[in-house]
Amino acid sequence: MNHIKTVAIALAVAATPAAFAAGSMDGMDMKGMDMKPSAESQHATRPVAAEIKKIDAQAGKVTLKHGPIENLGMPAMTMAFPVKDRTALKDFKEGDAVTAVFDKIDGKATVVDMQRK
Repeated sequence: MNHIKTVAIALAVAATPAAFAAGSMDGMDMKGMDMKPSAESQHATRPVAAEIKKIDAQAGKVTLKHGPIENLGMPAMTMAFPVKDRTALKDFKEGDAVTAVFDKIDGKATVVDMQRK
């Protein structure tokens, strides 16, 4: 019986810091803390010059020959990307010069906006 009490007390003591950590941070002094944004959010999304090589409206993808995509750390290349709004693909054709804005959606590099130059 003594062992059960000892284990129960040990568990209660071990859980105490977690209970305090889960509390609200309202009123806490955050001065002096290094609150830098994550590396991914440090790069603002900027339009990237590109040329449309192929459009697959049914799959919701566009193949672009594009310049460097700084916010995703990608060099210039030709690659197929999913588009956020596949209905917008009807406004473009292969060979169009465009500017495209990219971001990660569900972990995939995605065209979130595209405008004809």
